[in-house]
Amino acid sequence: LGIVGLNGSGKTVLLKCICGLMEYSSGTIKVNEKIIGKECEYPKSMGVIIETPGFLPYYSGIKNLEYLASLRKKIGKQEIKDVLVKVGLQGEEKKLVAKYSLGMKQRLGIALALVGDPELIVLDEPINGLDPQGIAEMREIIHKLSKERGMTVIVSSHILDELAKVADAFGIINDGKLIDEFTAEELEARCGKYIVIKAGEPEKLEKVLADNGVNKYEVLNNGAIRINDEIEDTSKLIAALVGAGVPVYELASVQDTLEQYYLNRTGGNV
Repeated sequence: LGIVGLNGSGKTVLLKCICGLMEYSSGTIKVNEKIIGKECEYPKSMGVIIETPGFLPYYSGIKNLEYLASLRKKIGKQEIKDVLVKVGLQGEEKKLVAKYSLGMKQRLGIALALVGDPELIVLDEPINGLDPQGIAEMREIIHKLSKERGMTVIVSSHILDELAKVADAFGIINDGKLIDEFTAEELEARCGKYIVIKAGEPEKLEKVLADNGVNKYEVLNNGAIRINDEIEDTSKLIAALVGAGVPVYELASVQDTLEQYYLNRTGGNV
């Protein structure tokens, strides 16, 4: 589940409420139909990273996990080693955390969240500050947790292109309210499809469009034409343009992204 929203929209507040780190004034939060904090406990079914994971910098990665895991319950050393393998930190576990890169610290944070084999993982902005390689590694870890281990993963992010690559479902938060929920399949169906044409002779171009029954179009800032009408055979349109002496430089079929859908849904806030 991807939680979508601007910084300050309420994503982290929601996740803190889900994790029991903040009290909420109304409503209930349920996991597996049980009210969290009343009918079921937080630590037994949940692994959490809220904001930046904190570690003891002059302890090794594995010592940090052993120490923090001991605060929750007795967990064997082999389980901790297995978790380090799952997040790709094998061979780095004895290095001091002070010498870890930001990406390694993020992976160590996920390792901590995985200790105890929780059913639900909550990750707040897990790719913030990562370089492209770190983002790709984090995406792969989240994918494995969800697809291979069958865990439910809640991820908040304002980097929507990355979120769209891993989430099966989405919730949009705006001004502290959940204003929309949809699956990845529903997102694809909701995102508008259109054609973008870059061509010369704008007057001739508009006449050809009208002659071919294309009425829903707009001129973009870069001078290209966005056609919102559905065109079954673009080759006929290209032939008509060329036949009328309109030079066609580019024609592309485009579908809106999660980011564009979000902007449309929230009134274009950026």
